[in-house]
This record gives sequence, C-alpha cells and structure tokens, in this order.
Amino acid sequence: MKVIFLEDVRGKGKRGEIKNVSDGYAQNFLIKQGKAKEATNSAMSQLNGEKKAEAKEAAAELAEAKDLKKTIEDDKCVIELTAKVGADGRLFGSVSSKQIVSEMQKQHNIKIDKRKIELGDPIRTLGYTNVPVKLHKEVTATLRVHVSEQ
Repeated sequence: MKVIFLEDVRGKGKRGEIKNVSDGYAQNFLIKQGKAKEATNSAMSQLNGEKKAEAKEAAAELAEAKDLKKTIEDDKCVIELTAKVGADGRLFGSVSSKQIVSEMQKQHNIKIDKRKIELGDPIRTLGYTNVPVKLHKEVTATLRVHVSEQ
C-alpha cells in the first residue's frame, strides 16, 4: 500500500515522503496512529500544494535574511557600548550577546534573537570587535561592536 508520511517514522520514512509499505503495517499502525495517510490522488495533490507553499515561505525567509544582512553590514550600523575599565585597559566583567542585542534594538531598531549571535567568548577588551550573526542557515552577517570607556 502506498502511504504519505505525516511525520518522521524511524527506519521507514520522513515527513512528506511517499513509500510502499505492507498493507497490515499501514492499516494497523501508521494510519491508526496518525503517522501516515493513504496516497490517493487528492492526498498527493494536497502534498504537492503544501510543498510549494513551504518552498515559497523558505524563499521569502531567505530574502528577508539577506536584506537584514545588508542592513547589519552597512558602515553606519556599529553598536556603541560603554563599560567600566580598569587601569590596564581591560573591562570589569565582559560584554555579552544579550547586551549587544539590547543595544542593537535601542540604537538601530533591529530585533535579533540573542542565540543568533555567535560570540565564542564574551568581549573583554576595548575597541572594535567583529561579531558573526547567523541570520539563516545560509546567511551569516558580521556585526561591528565598539566598546569604549565609560
């Protein structure tokens, strides 16, 4: 029996795949549990429509990420932060991704999730630092952060 998987089934198929499985397995487990449905013509056309909609949404998401990358990498988009500094020029504490995100919201009105900022270690020195920001799985921008003395 041909079935369309509605969710991932370990060892059998992934969501959206169409596969042949035994009739008993399909009727007694997959369809009964809601993990798959029979692959009729109407179900196949519905699946194709869903795939087209997902592809369109993914393309829009990618385009939005590329636009945001252009905005972030603009020369005028530098995040200015101030921090307390010791005698040797090192910061008391550090600048975290949470602080960078909040300042970015205040200064440039750009909202980004702090988990998208790929800051290996917190910033502990004065000056300019390039911080990678993963906007999409295919798009990574570089944000300039300037830390100055308070």
